[in-house]
Amino acid sequence: MTISIWRYSHMLLAISSSIFLTLASITGIILAIEPITENQSPYKIDRIKSISVSETIEVLQLEYDQIITVKITDSDFVIASVINKEGESETIYINPKNGKRLGRIEQKHPVFKFATNLHRSLFLKSIGRFFVGFVSLLLVVIVITGIFLILKRQGGIKKFFSKVTPESPNQYFHVVLGRWLFIPILIIAITGVYLSLEKFSLLPKHNFSNEINFNQTDKKTAPWHFHIFKITRLADVKSIEFPFSEDIEDYFKLELKNKELIINQFDGSIIKENVYPFFAVASYYSFLLHTGKGNVLWSLVLLLCSCSLLFFMYSGFFMTIKRQKSGKLVNLASKDECEYVILVGSETGTTFNFARAFSRSLTKIGKQVFVSELNTYSTYNKAKHLIVFTSTYGDGESPANANKFTNLFQNTEPINPLQFSVIGLGSTKYPEYCKYAGEIDKMLNTHEKFNPVMPLFKINEQSIEAFQKWATTWKQNTKTPLEEINTPTEKMFRFTVIHKTKINKDHTFLLQLRPPSHLKFESGDLIAIRPNADNSHPPRLYSIGKIDRNIVLSIKKHDLGLCSNYLNTLTTTNQLQASIRTNPKFHFPDSAPEVLMIANGTGIAPFLGMIFCNNKNIKKHIIWGVRTNDSLDIYQKQINPRMLEKRLISFQIAYSKELKSKTYVQDLIKKEKELVTDILSKNGTIMICGSMQMQKGVIAVLEEIIQTKLNTTIQELISKGQIRMDCY
Repeated sequence: MTISIWRYSHMLLAISSSIFLTLASITGIILAIEPITENQSPYKIDRIKSISVSETIEVLQLEYDQIITVKITDSDFVIASVINKEGESETIYINPKNGKRLGRIEQKHPVFKFATNLHRSLFLKSIGRFFVGFVSLLLVVIVITGIFLILKRQGGIKKFFSKVTPESPNQYFHVVLGRWLFIPILIIAITGVYLSLEKFSLLPKHNFSNEINFNQTDKKTAPWHFHIFKITRLADVKSIEFPFSEDIEDYFKLELKNKELIINQFDGSIIKENVYPFFAVASYYSFLLHTGKGNVLWSLVLLLCSCSLLFFMYSGFFMTIKRQKSGKLVNLASKDECEYVILVGSETGTTFNFARAFSRSLTKIGKQVFVSELNTYSTYNKAKHLIVFTSTYGDGESPANANKFTNLFQNTEPINPLQFSVIGLGSTKYPEYCKYAGEIDKMLNTHEKFNPVMPLFKINEQSIEAFQKWATTWKQNTKTPLEEINTPTEKMFRFTVIHKTKINKDHTFLLQLRPPSHLKFESGDLIAIRPNADNSHPPRLYSIGKIDRNIVLSIKKHDLGLCSNYLNTLTTTNQLQASIRTNPKFHFPDSAPEVLMIANGTGIAPFLGMIFCNNKNIKKHIIWGVRTNDSLDIYQKQINPRMLEKRLISFQIAYSKELKSKTYVQDLIKKEKELVTDILSKNGTIMICGSMQMQKGVIAVLEEIIQTKLNTTIQELISKGQIRMDCY
């Protein structure tokens, strides 16, 4: 329930303020550019912090007849109101090092002037200022609710900056940018509120006493010799007012950023010091933080934040609409007419894809199926099977559409005994992986009218393979004659063939594909290809090697292989449609000091990509099994350069069909048991890719080495991620 309140608050506030936030963001983008352009102005004074007030006063009094005021802008322009040698009064930009005139005061560019007025008041004067201040306050609340949602999603403050599991580009960048930019956006919002309060005179005012006690003195010193002017840098000054006459009651007024000083014009003594209260200083720095004046780096941050606010609104609305669409259900029969009831708990809507896919499979064989949310749990007159698909939100909590289920379950007595299955969807990257699914499974198991078809089943990273495995097991346990286990619809992408090798004696060839520029994948992920995009056949999965943003596949052509024969007919510039399936359990480890990659045949494909990237200089070794020496030819262009670049430390080959040196992968592993022991003992990783037959032989050898040398089990190392396998 708490999550729903925060989510709906976040969404409703964003929707209600979207028009004003859009205007504020667009004008904010324009105004963030203004300080950047001012930084390139010829009037900007470099190293202003090294110039003292006394230096500037001395050169100005030599250059002009009379000085009235000197002002230093937030962009480090020095403006002087003077009477020149010709007796003319003028206000000009000056060089404080030599007093020379740099130019006349320029008017603000019309674009910036228009954007400023729109940004401050929407051209509605006081009413507009009120709306702008109120929207700034709403933005503060939006940021706070957004941070709360990220904390819940990631599993607490310690996991705040941990890796985000991408469900879609909008969701991924909404979270990632939100984490990095929430502090500057919060600063923008808070300073916007503060400046609005100041404009409406809602902050305490500071009024200094006009009483000044002047002491007559016979001492007269040139002002550039005044001690206060010598120790004060121009960078700390806002303005200097000069005395109009030599009357004792005329004085220098030095306005600094935190106080103002009344200074005797004859001896430089400080007559009075007025320290600004906190609210006045806060107003000054709020203005700087809100506008970026005088700081190019902060202006760039403000520019990025303004652009990001537009993206946050777009991506937030997009995800909301998608979530609403995903939750829409069309049932052909009422809940009391159906034998099969599927209930869904989903935070983003993606879990519904699995529920719908399974529902379609049941409908095809004439079963009546009712699909709904967990929050609609009720009695079902004819139901015999209950299937629950649910994700877990954040730190083990229920999704928004499942937060009432526990209460409903405790207060609802089923009419008939029900067979049930619970499927949890989540990511092992989160500490409370499928926790809520476990809670539902436990609740159902404790009720006498619910009988489990199979134990709780967990699906990591929306794995379609895992879903198919569950569906097949469910089909066998319930003896339901499903003809085909449908899978959720996969998003198809168009890939272009950029290179294809000739087929070698092992009937193997390499295929390089250029993916769409926005598609994200890693070596070790899978590409699902159907021959001729024919949906009547299940897709063929190939492990991906990522090289220069392109995909490298190693393919063995089989005489009766529909997909391999189809791929063998492709030539350069041909295109094919396929989908990418993430396979995080077989990604290259980020922090392992050393990695041993073991493969046979076409299983080397992901390793070709993994040895290409070596940003962290992780030591890499490959042990590879092939039939003959000729098998190596098509791989030489990928492997030899990596050896020369030292990205690959060692590369050993086992030839299984060479008469003189007939060896297998496991034979080389036995010879390299010291390398295996060394890698595993220092928390390194062993990765295995290839045939299941090869995997069995390798595992047998590894088990022996691990038990005798490391005093642990292979299962323990697999659970820790030190041994990773992707075999077929």
